[in-house]
Amino acid sequence: RRTLIQEEKKSVAEVKVIDEPVTVVVSMKGWVRALKGHEVDAATLAFKAGDALYGTFHCRSVDTLLVFGSNGRVYSTGVALLPGGRGDGQPITTLIDLESGTQVVHYLAGAAQQTLLLAGTGGFGLLARVGDLISRQKGGKAFLSLEPNEKPLPPSVSDGAANVACLSLNGKLLVFGINELKLQANGGRGLTLIDVDANDALVSVAAFGQALQVLGSGRGGKAKDELLKGPALEAYVGKRARKGRKQGVMQKALRVVAAG
Repeated sequence: RRTLIQEEKKSVAEVKVIDEPVTVVVSMKGWVRALKGHEVDAATLAFKAGDALYGTFHCRSVDTLLVFGSNGRVYSTGVALLPGGRGDGQPITTLIDLESGTQVVHYLAGAAQQTLLLAGTGGFGLLARVGDLISRQKGGKAFLSLEPNEKPLPPSVSDGAANVACLSLNGKLLVFGINELKLQANGGRGLTLIDVDANDALVSVAAFGQALQVLGSGRGGKAKDELLKGPALEAYVGKRARKGRKQGVMQKALRVVAAG
């Protein structure tokens, strides 16, 4: 009796992820979870003692959560892999392998084609798509090149934006067209966004349309915000890599965000 011995074809078990709306919830101490739907009320979310909300991201279950390290490295995990339910979630450090000495500083969840504005405190920045930052390795990938004393800033979604706003530590504000930047799929140092002096630093960037909101504090340290549009915004418009103009609306300007 003869027996034919041959190599069998490998079978691959593919787990299908249902494409549905979810809200990714991230805590200040790095606990992550994904709740179904976009109707999540942040005010009702509970956290462990001593923890609080970092942010919520409306996205899809097939999207990716990006985790930005203090050294410019970016880590990623599928939103579908995040725990759901009513619990506290799971520490992000169990889903990624942080380099020694690296701290998690920012998060963002979105679709692969979504475009982001990335920058560091040294005044340099670039555009990249979420898909460019995704890595199959738990150890992530080096993406934003930073000098030893620099830190990465929170990413800003730039899809559909016409302008970029840069705010420095000393209160200088510069606005220029986003068309002065280019996509850099491989990351790197990027281009000069704003020229900051040795005793200054870039503290906030925002990609926006026609209106910009400046957040900070007024006299006595009371929280204050100012909406800039039209002629008020034009006063800060210039070319990329210029020094910008002193923002005099409030005593201390802390952050810029898109307002339209």
